Amino acid sequence: MAPPRGQPQSATVRFAHESEEEFARILDFYGVIWEYEPRTFPLEEKDGRLALAFTPDFYLPDLDLYVELTTLKQKLVTEKHRKVRLLQERYPDVQIKLLNRSDYLSLLAKYGFGPFSELEVAGIHEVLISAAELERRVKELGAEISRDYKDREPLLIGVLRGAACFMSDLMRHISLPLTTDYMAISSYDGEQGEVQIVKDLEEPLAGRDVIIVADIVDTGMTLSWLLETLRLRNPASLKVCALLDKPARRLPKVPIDYCGFVVPDKFVVGYGLDFRQKFRNLPFIAALKHGPPR
Repeated sequence: MAPPRGQPQSATVRFAHESEEEFARILDFYGVIWEYEPRTFPLEEKDGRLALAFTPDFYLPDLDLYVELTTLKQKLVTEKHRKVRLLQERYPDVQIKLLNRSDYLSLLAKYGFGPFSELEVAGIHEVLISAAELERRVKELGAEISRDYKDREPLLIGVLRGAACFMSDLMRHISLPLTTDYMAISSYDGEQGEVQIVKDLEEPLAGRDVIIVADIVDTGMTLSWLLETLRLRNPASLKVCALLDKPARRLPKVPIDYCGFVVPDKFVVGYGLDFRQKFRNLPFIAALKHGPPR
């Protein structure tokens, strides 16, 4: 069982080698669930007795993948390669990777967990929502919308640019005929008190079931304005699906009919959300180091 969010899983385990502890801390940072040496695989028997077995260092349940770390001692590396080969021959359905230190981040990036540059890593304080958690929750939201709009054809309106990733993934999990459109609006400016439409919709809204797809709702000022504006176009229904809800900074009360995650009052990036156009392509939601409040 994983520890509560915020408590590193690696803090509760005694590792046989410091490289294993380092790898565990990297997994914790990216929010990857792991198990340490959970299973031993019999590899060879002699005279009816077990002669050789192999216990991989880690198991990553979300990837259904075992990981064995290598050392700099060539003799041990050769033996581990042999055990991995025997394991794959005897258990063809088991996935296993043999990694050295330089492979850590490459593996995580391959499976959608890691950033793609050292600059992005340096700017991140913590990963709040992992790629696997995002995938699961977006799938759940798609199923929920599919149930609620059965026998109807909703119109999804993505609010650019932050909702781009969320919108594209969400629509793939809605098992209904649907229509999509996009709208770009300026953020609410507390001094000017005005929101402007940068890109308007192409689809008419009158008589249609409309769902606004947003990346994050924090103060709620922009969403409140958007709801009032779109209601004037006479949709049959108007609901909000937001990936993130940050209630700590809420001003007007706004409805969020479908919510992915509630996040703390931190500046968050990733999965479409940016800071000065950076970090949008991160496959998880992270908090920036010393970031301004969003």
